[in-house]
Amino acid sequence: MDIRPIEIALLTGTWHDALDSQSDAPVATIAKNVVNGDFRDLTTSPSRDLFTVTQSRTENLLDRPLAEWFDRTQNLSSPGSSASTATPDDELLRLSCAVACLHAFVQANWTGPDLDIKPLDVLALSPELSQLVGEDRLNQKAVSELAFGGEPAYHLAQVPIFLQLARILLDTPFQHVQTAPWWRLRAWLVHEQVLDEPVAVPEGVFGAAAPLLDTFASASEPDLAGRLLLEQGLLEHYVGHDKSAAEYFVRAARATQLEYELTGALGKRTRFQQTDVTQLILLAQSRVRGDGSDPRQDADVSTGKKEEGAGPTTSAESETASEASSNNHNNIAEKAPSDPALPETLLLNDDTLLEQTAFTSSPNAGTPGSRLAHIDPAAQPALHPLDQAILLALCLNVRNTSPAHGLTAEQMAPYVARVLAHPRNWTVHTMALLLRTRLEAHRTRTVERAALQLQALVEQMPSADSPAAERLRFVHELVLPSRWEMEKELARRLLALGVVKSALAIFERLELWEDVVRCHASIERPDHARAVVRDLLAGRKTEADAVLAHAKASSDARRSTLDAARAAKLWCLLGDLEPEHAVEHYTHAWELSGHASGRAMRSLGGLHFARGRYAEAIACLRRAAAINPLQARTWFVLGCACLREEDWDGARAAFVRCVTIDDEDGESWSNLASVYMRMGEAGRRVDLEDGDEDGVRAAAAATADEDEDEDRDRQAVGPQGSRPAEKAKATAQRIPFTNKLLAFRALKQGLKVSYENWRMWSNYMVVALDVGEPAEACRALARVVEERAAKDGPACVDEDVLDRLVAAAGSESDNAVGKTETETETNANANAKRATQTTGLERRVADLFERTILPRVSSPRIFRARARFLTAQGRTADALAAYLDAYRAGPAGTIERGETDVEKWRVGVGEVEEIVDVLRNFNGSGNRDEGEDGAGAGAGDGGRSWRLQARSIVRTFMGRTRDNFEDEPEWARLVALQDEIRKEDA
Repeated sequence: MDIRPIEIALLTGTWHDALDSQSDAPVATIAKNVVNGDFRDLTTSPSRDLFTVTQSRTENLLDRPLAEWFDRTQNLSSPGSSASTATPDDELLRLSCAVACLHAFVQANWTGPDLDIKPLDVLALSPELSQLVGEDRLNQKAVSELAFGGEPAYHLAQVPIFLQLARILLDTPFQHVQTAPWWRLRAWLVHEQVLDEPVAVPEGVFGAAAPLLDTFASASEPDLAGRLLLEQGLLEHYVGHDKSAAEYFVRAARATQLEYELTGALGKRTRFQQTDVTQLILLAQSRVRGDGSDPRQDADVSTGKKEEGAGPTTSAESETASEASSNNHNNIAEKAPSDPALPETLLLNDDTLLEQTAFTSSPNAGTPGSRLAHIDPAAQPALHPLDQAILLALCLNVRNTSPAHGLTAEQMAPYVARVLAHPRNWTVHTMALLLRTRLEAHRTRTVERAALQLQALVEQMPSADSPAAERLRFVHELVLPSRWEMEKELARRLLALGVVKSALAIFERLELWEDVVRCHASIERPDHARAVVRDLLAGRKTEADAVLAHAKASSDARRSTLDAARAAKLWCLLGDLEPEHAVEHYTHAWELSGHASGRAMRSLGGLHFARGRYAEAIACLRRAAAINPLQARTWFVLGCACLREEDWDGARAAFVRCVTIDDEDGESWSNLASVYMRMGEAGRRVDLEDGDEDGVRAAAAATADEDEDEDRDRQAVGPQGSRPAEKAKATAQRIPFTNKLLAFRALKQGLKVSYENWRMWSNYMVVALDVGEPAEACRALARVVEERAAKDGPACVDEDVLDRLVAAAGSESDNAVGKTETETETNANANAKRATQTTGLERRVADLFERTILPRVSSPRIFRARARFLTAQGRTADALAAYLDAYRAGPAGTIERGETDVEKWRVGVGEVEEIVDVLRNFNGSGNRDEGEDGAGAGAGDGGRSWRLQARSIVRTFMGRTRDNFEDEPEWARLVALQDEIRKEDA
């Protein structure tokens, strides 16, 4: 028997009639029933023979792993054997039973309706064993074995034994069945969602499934290739590898030949709009499938959509439909009688917003030249359900790769609207409605519909309004939350709306004690939270009524069989609630879990870090990271602790893991740059060489990334309480250029996601200068000034950096002029060339002065830097004006009559002497007209003009300060300067 078509049917959830004529083998009938959502064959032979528990294993049966309950030598191929005697039919039976167990678990916890089989009906137990093994004990054992990576499995999941049985079957070797690695991938995605936190996926899961793209899901099966790529992307998405997930999603769309384009089209969003406005829209079109079906010609009647070519939907029609729907007293969109397999869709019924954007009919809505330009935005064709699932995945990718901003929701909405427009599958439509509720939960006019729609989605799970096969067909192509996760989301939504009592009832029923504690804390009842946890640990608190109704064990029996992973988590929770005994509780949780609780080590490490015990924190956090390496926060705190201990290699490794997990973590990029600026070639501190002041300055800037908000969860790196000037001395070291370049690249990457972080810009500015990137330093200085000018004034300008930028721009200008200047050209010609020739850096520095700094702040040093810059450009008149502005802004220009500060006066004397020298050096240059304090002279007077100007400045300064400072020794310098100018004038 050719088992390949049956394997494809199991993967796609569709059984074709042609398969009935290929084989009448019993295993083919079993596979057909599994595809159709009927798992009752698990309770009969030959399927039940795989789950026979022999009497020879009755001794200490409950202490043995479930995999050892069965006689693997008869029914399963031994994992340790080098060759298998199993036939293709045997392996297909094993695969079909594994799929049945996996889908039974998914149906019970994800899609519904309720199962019609029980675990004890599947296991073949002798009468003696039946007395020992009950369904409750069986499920508790399965939950315990499903714990992985230090994370416990959800203890109230229904029939978890089915998931464990599926994993046991799929872990056996297969030689004839090719799709077993694919089903392992699916089982891992389900398993991940049962755990409290995502954990790292074993390497073999992805590696074994990848070859199927070439050997099984080839180009002749584009939908199979699309499914596999999509499911790989969803698993990457769930564990937080967003960049890799995005690549898989795009490849899946290409594999199925889905064409889509996010563009704009004219339309109306409110009832009162008179003119069309450009609205964001997703144009999409599926390919014609090989079976002759064309989803593009199908328009779902249940949504009232017109078929392609039937004409546009006008705003008047949309408004009429909305008014008609508002008469529906249950606020439920009516479904067409011909298509009952759809979830309830609530209408908005708003007096302003339309139910959906009313687009104006247009034959050319897409981008000119696009293959989708022919699609009418008012009547788009229906999509294949697989393509709809891909669009929902791409919608999730928009959220993953975009900041938390209202524009992100606006960009996600067209993907969801495109899927909701033509419902084709119960599960896909449910996922689209769920995404819509998440997008609408933060808008005033839609928050009510969002909460009610989520409630409707929760209540529809047990219903039988659609067959199980329909619900399971595309469940692996979605990240549909489990039933308890959806209820938890509903409870958190209610909590956000202030409905604390209802939220608390849901959390207690689901036994989500962390959320129960959070609810008590929100209503300022911490004592109740501690009492709840202590009662759970002592066995005094019974389970929820819904659990007791299922004949669960009493509290005493429950306490004796309490899962170790769950008990450890409760002790960690108690440690959070009782800080004075936190170390004791976290340590007890670690010991109770058998050194497997990542939560305990994360909490203990964070506590040690907060108390300044960095060595102990490093030891704990490394254990936690080894258990669950996907926790980015664990790596971040570990990196900060290593920084405090000056373990540069450890800090670098930790922050590299942070940015690997989340490449949009700006703080980790900044701290990684700080590590590079503190370490030598081998990661050790080395002495600063003479004259290496730039290295000190760069290191000081890299350590200056302290956050002003002390309540932030993440703490900035660097010694607490130290400031950049102090850090420059404390971190004296010789920094290799390679490290500076790595720091520059890290900061550049971090600024992509932390554009508003002025401290990162400040660090980037200094490091950019050290690696020879003055243009980037100029851009960074502009950002710092823009962010801090209003608060810090002139202090926001790093004047040392500004001076270096001016020097670099002047050097670049001289080089540019030198390339064209001949030996016979005069200095005047060279100055003329400088005035007309500008380089890239010169333009940036000029914009920095004219558009960024001077419109916001000013200081004498800033004016002097600009004067030097203008001098290098050959703009002598403007340069002299800048020097005069610097004089007026300094102590000499601002000193008033009656001033008594002698130190300020002495500084002013030096400034007067300096400005006179400047005027003397500009002798013969064109100057601006005379201004305040006589600080100006008419052009055309040649050498006389500067003397008049200088004499006026000296006379004015002496007149203001004569009364208080005439007896000072420096007064003689002013008198001598005045006589000198008079003599030159003569």
